[in-house]
Order: sequence, then structure tokens, then C-alpha cells
Amino acid sequence: MTDFRNAPHTFLNTLWHVDEDRQGALFKDHLQEDVVFDVAHPVNRLEGRDAVREGFYAPMRQALAHVRRRDEIFIGGPNRREPGGHWVASVTHYAGNFEKPLFGIQPSNHLVFLRSGEFYRIEPDGRISEAKIIIDLLDLMRQAGRFPLPQMLGTEMLFPGPATHDGVLPEMQGDGEKTLDLCEAMLADLKAFDPETFTSKGQTGKDGYWHDDMLWYGPGGIGSNYRWSGFEKDHRAAFLTAFPDRVGGNHYCRIGDGNYAAVSGWPSMTMTHKGDYLGVPATNKALTLRVMDFYRCAGGKIMENWVLLDYLQLFSQMGRDLISEQA
Repeated sequence: MTDFRNAPHTFLNTLWHVDEDRQGALFKDHLQEDVVFDVAHPVNRLEGRDAVREGFYAPMRQALAHVRRRDEIFIGGPNRREPGGHWVASVTHYAGNFEKPLFGIQPSNHLVFLRSGEFYRIEPDGRISEAKIIIDLLDLMRQAGRFPLPQMLGTEMLFPGPATHDGVLPEMQGDGEKTLDLCEAMLADLKAFDPETFTSKGQTGKDGYWHDDMLWYGPGGIGSNYRWSGFEKDHRAAFLTAFPDRVGGNHYCRIGDGNYAAVSGWPSMTMTHKGDYLGVPATNKALTLRVMDFYRCAGGKIMENWVLLDYLQLFSQMGRDLISEQA
């Protein structure tokens, strides 16, 4: 049986290496004519093959000279959530020299690694009909020396690949459905928390979901952290103080593949801005948040978690235009 992951993986990596004529032919072969891409703010929705090419791929190639894609995770599986179907998902970086503005962000004229989380629905004919993409433009601002927010809560760093170096088209691993079961159970219990300690049922300890040495890789604005204590200190406490009524898990896609799982919502989270957050005083506005989570599990524990959040869209809801500010 043909592995449905292979064709989109080859396509998504090859198209950056070819000239425009060959790229157009690849789009016809691998994207449905009425394909829809939802991309992080300020790109947002692109409808149709031509709009996707001109609204996402062309600006990326123009801004990031000699851009290349470097996958850290690339997995696929049947989607447990509506609308179902088979999906692939990836954590990747777009590496190139940042020589021209990208979506309003001014260039650095130096090498950048633009991190991206991506979900693609693959139709029975092998072509992509739908995509959701969160490119971390806030971290790109940081790399260009134009970061518009206070210092990150956690550690600023390039997203590492999995510690096991086996996240791209994994084979001969554990049962992806069981991996996803573990992550879904964790998410179900994570929703409720103690407002004094910010802890949630079953997350840590001998019978907890997370390994004691868990690593949590966060997006621009938050940064990364180590162990549950670091996660609480460098992300969870600040986030739940600002958004204490947050409700997450409104996902359009949940897949498992070997030791990996990926989930995403567009938006995933609804909440009210009730406390100061990253330099923005409470607005009491109702907000939504687009979210992508990628997990590596082993021995019945979550070992690593890569997180992409559309923070430019979140902050625009709070009245901050971070692109205008960095310019």
C-alpha cells in the first residue's frame, strides 16, 4: 500500500528548489484547484490555487532568498475530528537570508529560521484540499532585531527536532492511536485548574501524563521551558492569570502516528482578557486563539511538546498591531 504521507512530503519540500514554471506544474499536481489555505495573521484565508501561490508562496520566496524547508516532524493519519479524512502535519523551519519585507516585517539581511506548524488535508487522489499554517512571525521579528513585546517568559531558542531524531515520516514505532489517546486524556484534564497553584488533575507524578523531564517548546512571546515547574513558571501562570476563563480543545484535527500526535484548532481557544499579559493591560475583551500542538510520547508519557500560537492575531484582538509597531 502506498504511504499517503510521501507525496505531500516530497511536494512541500521540492517546490522551494524549482523555478516558477516547474512550481506551477507542481501546484496543479498536488493542490486541488479550489484549495483553501488558512494562514496566520496577517495573511489569513487564501482561496484557490492562484491565491495560495501569490498570497503565501511567492512572498516567502521573494523575502527569504534561497529559502529551503527543514522538517523536524512530518506525520500523518486519519483525523478523529470532523471533517475527518486523512491529514498530514508538520513542524518545520524555512531557512533563508531575510532580504526583503515579509508580510510587513522588515528584513534583517541575515539568515533566519522561520518556524512553522502546518496541517494539510489529503484527498483520496493524493492532492491537498485544505491547509492550516501558523508561521511564527513574532519570532521572525525577534530574529530581525525588531521584537515589539517585553522579554520572553521562557528561553528564546530555535525549535529543536525530537530528541530521538525520528519525527519525519516515522516507521516501526508505537501505535499512533494509543499515542493520541494519551494526549487526548491529558487535554481533557488540563482544562480544569487550581487558581492558586495553576495545577491540573493527573498532569505530573508517577501516574501523570507528562514525563518528569518533559520539554515544552513555545512560540515567540513565550519561549521554551523544561519540566513541569518550568512550564508553570514560564508560561502557564502568566497565561492563566491573564485568561482565567480560557476554554480550549475546539479542534478540527487530531491525528496520531507512531510515537507522535498533533492537534489543532482554528480557533482552538476562547477566553476573556482579564489580566495583564506581555505588557498589555487587561481589556476585558472576548478573544480567540489559533493553536497547534505536536507531541512525542514514550513509555506512556509525554516527553516533548512543540506549540505554535497565532499571537499576531491574538494581539490584534487586544488592540495591538505588532507588525506596525516593529516597522
